[in-house]
Amino acid sequence: MAAIVVNVIVAKNRQSGTNEYYSYQSGMDCCAAAAAPYNHHRNLLPFHGGKNLLAWRSGISSMHLPKYQTAFVKRPPIYYCNAASSTTAVPYLDKVDFMKLQNGSDIRGVAVPGVEGEPVTLTEPVTEAIAAAFSAWLSEKKKVDASKPLKVSVGHDSRISAQVLQDAVTRGVASAGLDVVQYGLASTPAMFNSTLTEDEAFLCPVDGAIMITASHLPYNRNGFKFFTNAGGLGKADIKNILERAVDIYNSFTDEGLMKSKRKASESLKRVDYMTAYTSDLVKAVRKAAGNIEKPLEGFHIVVDAGNGAGGFFAEKVLQPLGAITSGSQFLEPDGMFPNHIPNPEDKTAMKAITQAVLENKADLGIIFDTDVDRSAVVDSTARAFNRNRLIALMSAIVLEEHPGTTIVTDSVTSDGLTTFIENKLGGKHHRFKRGYKNVIDEAVRLNSVGEESHLAIETSGHGALKENHWLDDGAYLMVKVLNKLASARASGIAGGSKVLTDLVEGLQEPRVAVELRLKIDQNHPDLKGGSFQEYGEAVLKLLENHVESDPKLQKAPVNYEGVRVSGFGGWFLLRLSLHDPVLPLNIEASSHEDAVKLGLAVASAVEKFLALDTSALDKFLQTS
Repeated sequence: MAAIVVNVIVAKNRQSGTNEYYSYQSGMDCCAAAAAPYNHHRNLLPFHGGKNLLAWRSGISSMHLPKYQTAFVKRPPIYYCNAASSTTAVPYLDKVDFMKLQNGSDIRGVAVPGVEGEPVTLTEPVTEAIAAAFSAWLSEKKKVDASKPLKVSVGHDSRISAQVLQDAVTRGVASAGLDVVQYGLASTPAMFNSTLTEDEAFLCPVDGAIMITASHLPYNRNGFKFFTNAGGLGKADIKNILERAVDIYNSFTDEGLMKSKRKASESLKRVDYMTAYTSDLVKAVRKAAGNIEKPLEGFHIVVDAGNGAGGFFAEKVLQPLGAITSGSQFLEPDGMFPNHIPNPEDKTAMKAITQAVLENKADLGIIFDTDVDRSAVVDSTARAFNRNRLIALMSAIVLEEHPGTTIVTDSVTSDGLTTFIENKLGGKHHRFKRGYKNVIDEAVRLNSVGEESHLAIETSGHGALKENHWLDDGAYLMVKVLNKLASARASGIAGGSKVLTDLVEGLQEPRVAVELRLKIDQNHPDLKGGSFQEYGEAVLKLLENHVESDPKLQKAPVNYEGVRVSGFGGWFLLRLSLHDPVLPLNIEASSHEDAVKLGLAVASAVEKFLALDTSALDKFLQTS
């Protein structure tokens, strides 16, 4: 039988500006054929996480540079195959379970091949369909005036798949008849801000915004966050968009895909919006200091961006305010994250910024996550302000401005934090559920029913202020911290970051704080055909009954998630993960011995659940 030859289209080569075509014979894997011209690069790949990575042609030399360049490291395109006539549906597209891409109020998937057991789910066609679906959703919400097309801004963090997905998003938006404004490397908060900024020079405000990011997840992941001027989209909106994307994806034709590419080139504009965003941050600090031009002059502040998108903060925010930023590190965007995970909760990341503060004898250290919607601080004595301590700091700042206000946090905050907020600061602590969107939405709800709240913040570092449109903005949180430093200096108060340290004086902190993950084996016969959610709820119910029968334990009178219990001078919280077959267990206590007693209470209650893997808890108990 004669070989069937099928064309493989490779998206435009960014260096040559041309399309490249290869052929393969029937029976040969389409993507393998497209990758064939690149196979000779495989021996050059770096060794990362114990696995060889698939070669990204134009990025190889950059990935081996001893010094990472300040420009965004470009990577080659992800290719797709063209095996259909121009007017029929595209038969070669893989079947995709779009609904599995939902991660709460975000979309997440695998965008880069090369990691065993993690097939690519966020391909260019999938991305194009999602972007087109968001555009259709947005058009309905905004009730489009045909004479004035809606505008959508698109930005990305430093991930190696970012530019390819940005192009696919652009095509998807353009195919729906909307105008596209590309920002390139940007932060998630800046993308939301672009829907609020009123400045024609930056083509603002836009009607909707799409941020391409997967936060602190590994290099091979990526995803999307969506915004309008009302804020980030919620879970129901994301579900709606993915349902629309299924229909769009299944109706793709070669002719339609080529048409969207032409439309993208016609409607695309590029803007350096980060200039406008950072300018607003600088103005906020100057205003807090009484309109002093350089209110941070003499302060030595180091920044650790973890090779994410936050490197701008040193040059574009701190330096114009007069701060010395020498010793700042990992400011260059590099989506392989070669130094540490950009995550303020990560111990290695916090150790890196702490060392930078000490080595440079800095007054303050600031660290961001990949897309700058989370942050943390280190003072001059190397004391880290993240998790409960960051919440305490921000609560102290906010309650000075808004006495008596309610501070909304997630469910795993400590009892000591409650005592600090309510007894020391005179505020009210409203402990809610995990998930930054849950926390923010709860603060908005409280305000709507007459309970004043000005701060919603998670232990993860997501923090949102009412004054900043309830946007979880790591850079804006740091502006509030800088405001405190600047205003203290303007008032004649010396001492550098001691001003911040003094604000959290009296915060009771546990000596032992652990989070253990108890996994549910979905294939275990003990589930008896039920879902992991049902099984997890049964575990929680039995634990609740067990606690009520134990006089040494006291169930929290007000609790919105899982089972929270006090006893033995500490507390534990067992809750069910929203998306995964896992029951996270948080334990905090004043001693290891007391923490073990709390762990034993949980272990004895759940021992009959055979599908529950308690090995993490067992290991913790064995260390006693």
